Amino acid sequence: MDRIYLDNNATTITDPMVKQAMEPYFCEKYGNPNSLHSFGTEVHPDLRVAMNRLYKGLGAAEDDDILITGCATESNNTVLKGVYFDLIKNGEKNHIITTSVEHPCVANTCRFLENQGAQVTFLPVNKDARVEAEDVRHAITEKTALVSVMWANNETGIIFSIKEIARVCREKGVLFHTDAVQAIGKVKVDVQDAGVDFLSLSAHKFHGPKGIGALFIRRGLKLPPLLHGGEQMSGKRAGTLNTAGIVGMGLALELAVDNLNYEATEVRRLRDKLEDGLLKLKDVMVIGRRELRVPNTVFISVRGVEGEALLWDLNKNGIAASTGSACASESLEASPVIAAIGAGSELSHTGIRLSLSRFTTEGEIDRAVKAFTEAVGRLRAVSSSY
Repeated sequence: MDRIYLDNNATTITDPMVKQAMEPYFCEKYGNPNSLHSFGTEVHPDLRVAMNRLYKGLGAAEDDDILITGCATESNNTVLKGVYFDLIKNGEKNHIITTSVEHPCVANTCRFLENQGAQVTFLPVNKDARVEAEDVRHAITEKTALVSVMWANNETGIIFSIKEIARVCREKGVLFHTDAVQAIGKVKVDVQDAGVDFLSLSAHKFHGPKGIGALFIRRGLKLPPLLHGGEQMSGKRAGTLNTAGIVGMGLALELAVDNLNYEATEVRRLRDKLEDGLLKLKDVMVIGRRELRVPNTVFISVRGVEGEALLWDLNKNGIAASTGSACASESLEASPVIAAIGAGSELSHTGIRLSLSRFTTEGEIDRAVKAFTEAVGRLRAVSSSY
C-alpha cells in the first residue's frame, strides 16, 4: 500500500535538490567554519551564498540581522525571553500581548514568563479564527513591551493581518514579533513590506532539513543571547554553525519563494478539491474561510467522530494526517482553536488537519477523499454520540 502524506504543517519532505546540495558538508567539506585552517575557511563562500539566499527570500535589508538557530522554537524563545530580560526584568515595561491560538512554543514561553512576573494578555480570536489589528490596538498599554502574533495558524492555516498589526505596533512604539513558520513557502513573506521587528522560521516546514531555523532581527534592534558560549554569530548565538543545515535552508527558501505561484494555484486547487470532497459528508465543518487560509490547509471537524480515532483509522489505511500541532500531539486536550471560536465542546475533540505540499499529487487527493469518507462511515457506525 502506497502511503499518502497529508501532514505537511508538521514537517515536509526535504526537497531532493536540497538534500543533494547538503551532501558535501558531511564527509568532504566538513570543517568547523570558525577554524582558521583551510578546512574551516573553504566553506565560507558557501555560507555567504546561503545567507544571501535567506536575506533575499525574506526581503531583508543588508543591515538587518538574520540569526541562525536550531529551530523556530529557539527563535521564538530568543525573542520572548530576550525582550523580557531587556525591557521587563531590567526595564520599565511589564506587559506582553499574544493570541490564544499560538503554537505551544510561544504560548508556553509566555506562561513561563508570567511566572517570572510578566503580565501576558492572550487575545481571543473572532468568528473567523483571527485576531485583528484593532484588537491589538485596544490591548496595548504604556507598559507593553512586545506583541507576538503568528503569521499563519498551524492548525487552521488562518492568515493573520500581520502588516496591519505591525503598523499599530509602530504607531504605539511597541516591538512586534511574528512566528512565520506556517507562512514561509505558502504565501509571500517580505519583512520590509510587513514592517515586523522580529520573525521566526524553521527550514523543515518548507522542504528544508530539520534542526535548523532562523530569526530575523530588524536593523538597530538587539537581543541578549539565549545561548551563551563561544563567539559564533558575533556572540549573538553560541554553538558550532551547522554548515549543511544553513546551506540546505538557504536553498530551500529560494526554492520555496520560486514555487509560490504553484502554491497559490495548483496546491490551492488540490486543497479545494480535497475540501469539496470532504464537505459532501453530513455534519462536518471546516474551520476558517478559504480566502483567509494558506493554500495547503484544511482543518475539519466531523461530528460524532473523535479526532484521535479518525486519525488512527486513516493511518491504518496509509493516510498521514494530524489532530493539530505535532508539538502537542501527545496531549489529549481539546483543540484550542475549536474552543476559541466557540464551536462547542462536543466538537472540540473532533478536529482533523490535512495539509498538502507541492509534492502532493491529484491521485493522492482522490484516494484520500475515498479513505476519509470510508473511515467516517466506519466510526460513525459504532459511535455512541452520532
